[in-house]
Amino acid sequence: MVASSPLVKMQSLHKSYGDGAVQVLKGIDIEMKPGERLVVIGPSGGGKSTLLRVMMGLEQIDSGSITFAGQPYVSSASREKKTLIDTEVRRSIGMVFQHYTLFPHLNILQNLVLAPRKVRNEPKASAEARALSLLERFGLAAKARAYPAQLSGGQKQRVAIARALMLDPKLMLFDEVTSALDPELVSEVEHVIMQLADQDMPMMIVTHDMWFAKNIASRVIFCAGGVVVEDGPPEQVLGSPREERTREFIERVFHIKQ
Repeated sequence: MVASSPLVKMQSLHKSYGDGAVQVLKGIDIEMKPGERLVVIGPSGGGKSTLLRVMMGLEQIDSGSITFAGQPYVSSASREKKTLIDTEVRRSIGMVFQHYTLFPHLNILQNLVLAPRKVRNEPKASAEARALSLLERFGLAAKARAYPAQLSGGQKQRVAIARALMLDPKLMLFDEVTSALDPELVSEVEHVIMQLADQDMPMMIVTHDMWFAKNIASRVIFCAGGVVVEDGPPEQVLGSPREERTREFIERVFHIKQ
């Protein structure tokens, strides 16, 4: 892939629910370069989380297309049929959800090694060695044999991030990963994501935490009403937004003085 070509290219994405009664995405066009950290902000119901779920292949679209690393990935034509490319690309994308989605009956080490063992047929010893290395890196080595119910919310979310990294993704998606946490636990999860940013991991992040958005984003997109209202560097979108809708949102919801 040429260095200047987009890692992700979304073209005219439309998505609705209820036989078209509720339109969530209304013609989204976004290009994301390799190494970018794209933070998506906006009001509830504006299409942010749906955008990530479409990118992950968890939601079908009504029309439009997505390419990943130059390969066709998602299109309205793929509603009826999953292609080999779809499957390969999906394995290149890791996603972390708001509510952890860890398997409660497996301990932390087992949660991490499950996907590489099943998807890649990776030998148990190799998968466990990589898992333990990630747990060590995220300050969770002592929790390898613990079960999810024995962990704090922040620890569970760090485990969820480590689990997503076990398949060596080329892109990470984070959907409101700190919104369900107590305030004192937010920083430990954000610190882990900042570590990934330092290693140039491409990311798409949906968050309501403006401090986090400002510190991690290389680019911020404001979505409302199913469209991209504003797109630019964090200091511009968060500090001096050009669009009135963006200014209203930031001032009203986040009480940031312009």
